[in-house]
Amino acid sequence: MIESNHSQEDDQASPLDAAQSTGEDAGLDQNLRPVNLDEYVGQAAVKENLRIVMQAAKQRGETLEHLLFYGPPGLGKTTLALIIAREMGVNIKITSGPAIERAGDLASLLTNLNQGDVLFIDEIHRLNKVVEEVLYPAMEDYALDIVLGKGPGARSIRMDLPKFTLIGATTRIGLISSPLRDRFGATWRLEYYTPEELQQIIQRSAKILGAKIETQASLKLAQRSRLTPRIANRLVKRVRDFAQVNGHDTITETVVNDALKLLEVDELGLDKNDRRILEALVHKFSGSPVGLSTLAAATGEEEDTITDVHEPFLIRLGLITRTPKGRQATTAAYQHLGVTAPPSGSQQKSLL
Repeated sequence: MIESNHSQEDDQASPLDAAQSTGEDAGLDQNLRPVNLDEYVGQAAVKENLRIVMQAAKQRGETLEHLLFYGPPGLGKTTLALIIAREMGVNIKITSGPAIERAGDLASLLTNLNQGDVLFIDEIHRLNKVVEEVLYPAMEDYALDIVLGKGPGARSIRMDLPKFTLIGATTRIGLISSPLRDRFGATWRLEYYTPEELQQIIQRSAKILGAKIETQASLKLAQRSRLTPRIANRLVKRVRDFAQVNGHDTITETVVNDALKLLEVDELGLDKNDRRILEALVHKFSGSPVGLSTLAAATGEEEDTITDVHEPFLIRLGLITRTPKGRQATTAAYQHLGVTAPPSGSQQKSLL
């Protein structure tokens, strides 16, 4: 059984925004998720390690130890948590760091868990310190310390909890405090997917959605999905809609190109928000290093959105670099925008 207390803000939605999901898409995403490790494509090393720790826990009759997944959004951290719960034969409760505002919220979640259940906390780096301190004894000793009363007469009692598995997910592992990070039994990074892996995901998703897609079309779609399964699935759904409305019974390469042009997704997989960041660096700041807050103000994006959603992919493509003085567009960014790059050394003074 899955219970969710997960909330995410929906800012400037883009078809490629791996951090956002509409209500309709959220329901479809559930149907497209793999239900076991055999169906889960990619992340081979993580899957093999998970098989071992789950099998070992089952053989010993023990609760699975706490696990932490990190990496860019949309790579399958939530899906892995759901698979783990299903393969361990236990229930899972899903929430997020921002949704747990008070220690009482966490206490309510923990006291409603059964033996062996999974508690999945997305964006775990956003837990506040008070909540985090309550989590320490819960993870280590399966106990909850409750303070009764206030002032000199206050006293603390300890409530035993059933043994449970905490699975944390984060896009910014550096923001997780060392005491919390050290309490996880295993930490794994999820890597970007290859186009071939995404092609497998797209073909599987198209089949589930009842859409016919040609092999070359699925590869073209994979190449423009930002190496991210969530984005690949979202584009499959949008291209399917485009094909249906325009009377195509099969998704061909031409259909993919026409649909993505309408969605403003270019040949590198960049959307209008990615290009707005590049254009700001190139046109507004003439290639000079730019501080994050200045770049956020210039583009109208939140700082966290730039660092978590856009920047990792732009850096991976070699379109921007992070220097001690700020973010800077590369020669490749100028070429992609069709702009002549300034001569080396002729850039303006850093804008921080």
